[in-house]
Amino acid sequence: MYTVKENIKPSKLIGISDDQINDHWKLYEGYVKNVNKLHQDLDQLQKEGKGDSLIYADRRRRYGFEYNGMVLHEYYFEALKPGKKLSKGPLREAIEKTWGSFENWMQDFIAAGKTRGIGWAILYCDPSTKRLTNNFIAEHQIGNIAGYKPLLVMDVWEHAYMVDHNAGGRGSYIESFLQNINWDIVEKRFASIN
Repeated sequence: MYTVKENIKPSKLIGISDDQINDHWKLYEGYVKNVNKLHQDLDQLQKEGKGDSLIYADRRRRYGFEYNGMVLHEYYFEALKPGKKLSKGPLREAIEKTWGSFENWMQDFIAAGKTRGIGWAILYCDPSTKRLTNNFIAEHQIGNIAGYKPLLVMDVWEHAYMVDHNAGGRGSYIESFLQNINWDIVEKRFASIN
């Protein structure tokens, strides 16, 4: 059974209120609950010999959405902490090698976040080459690049910013998000890739 990771819940962010985080956190809790329920349903249906039923197929299809929703929110919340800067080191060097400068990376990441539609902007690392890439993925299970490791995940569904920035406030939310990146966590994720 999966549990809600209370230790990663951020607070006192710049431009993202605790009310916004609390509202968003409820959605994350729902993903954890739904993943656990889907495990139970799939196990039960399998025991009943209904592994080829429509309801089993529906639950299996739903699982990717719920599970990725849970995990992407964990990446997102864990990397939020105000006042952290990216220091010189392997991650910054990789960013500068890929985009030419940190500022160029940031502009590309912002552009990914402003992609029309619901979804996520993700700084990924290809573990086989250590190449970095910024991507936009829609929903949770659509567009994830198999095998790539998320280093920085920015939720750009409206629920991530509507309490503070209203439905049309994605741009100002992205500015706030960028002020709250816990680069220590992002660097640890990069360092863990062999």
